[in-house]
Amino acid sequence: MGKLIVSLSPHAHGTDTVERNMYGVIIALMPALLVSFYFFGLGSVVVTAVSVAACVFFEWAICKYILKQERNSVTDGSAILTGLLLAFNLPSNLPAWIIIIGALFAIGVAKMTFGGLGNNLFNPALVGRAALLVAFPAQMTTWPKVGQWGAYLDAETGATPLSIMKEAIKSGDASVLNQLPDALSLFLGNHPDGAGAMGEICALALIIGLGYMLWKKIITWHIPVSILGTVFVLAGLLHLANPAYADPVSVLLSGGLMLGAIFMATDYVTSPMTPKGQLIYGVAIGLLTVVIRNWGAYPEGMSFAILIMNAFTPLINNYVKPKRFGEVAK
Repeated sequence: MGKLIVSLSPHAHGTDTVERNMYGVIIALMPALLVSFYFFGLGSVVVTAVSVAACVFFEWAICKYILKQERNSVTDGSAILTGLLLAFNLPSNLPAWIIIIGALFAIGVAKMTFGGLGNNLFNPALVGRAALLVAFPAQMTTWPKVGQWGAYLDAETGATPLSIMKEAIKSGDASVLNQLPDALSLFLGNHPDGAGAMGEICALALIIGLGYMLWKKIITWHIPVSILGTVFVLAGLLHLANPAYADPVSVLLSGGLMLGAIFMATDYVTSPMTPKGQLIYGVAIGLLTVVIRNWGAYPEGMSFAILIMNAFTPLINNYVKPKRFGEVAK
């Protein structure tokens, strides 16, 4: 006769699984992926394929030969997602061997070293990007122009909107901002140069992904809205104080802000658990992004802001920890 096992409440059952959420985010990335294929052609295909294949291989090999796990976590979709997000943060002309090094850092150092999915402190894809930016700064800041469908390593490069904004701030000359594409072109990604990382080229495609994830309840609105709202307000105040700072709409639609706010900062493992904590986290990321973009060494600050706040996530969780059920307020 089987034993009756009674567990602690609550006895709720949900349909969420790791696989469902991972593949849900992958589906949400498809519009941005297709747009990157359209704008960057062969280079985008090669970078994506190498990044995903390398991340999957490293996770499989580490699970099998180093951790010797009976059930290999490579099937849960997280390695594929990390590979896609890493590719989205790279130039479309990056050599394959550099991409493989980035994948090794993302999976081997940032994820599996901490025990695999659910245990990592930092977003693996952003760790991979940061490692490559430190090790290969020239290759990681050379951005191909759009429309070179058959080009890969020899693609012609151009200036990004963020580099134009940075030049305007350094020179104090607001007329430099006249080189920026208009807001609609930034939104659709069809401006002449279109230079930037693969996944950040089209804000519309990223917003479609956000809508899908909100519809499927994969994420909530708290982190994306708090990040974008904070950046919009701060960029608007700076623009009013000094026209050499770009207008807030152009700031929102440029660089990796949309990609980071929607797909990177919302990572379950490295972001706070409660709505209040997520709002604190998002506001802090927005503030750090504006500070690094305007006064830091790099034109882009989104990835660094997210990694910094990843480290503060445990502290935020502790600060906004909800009361235990039945606990009497003091």
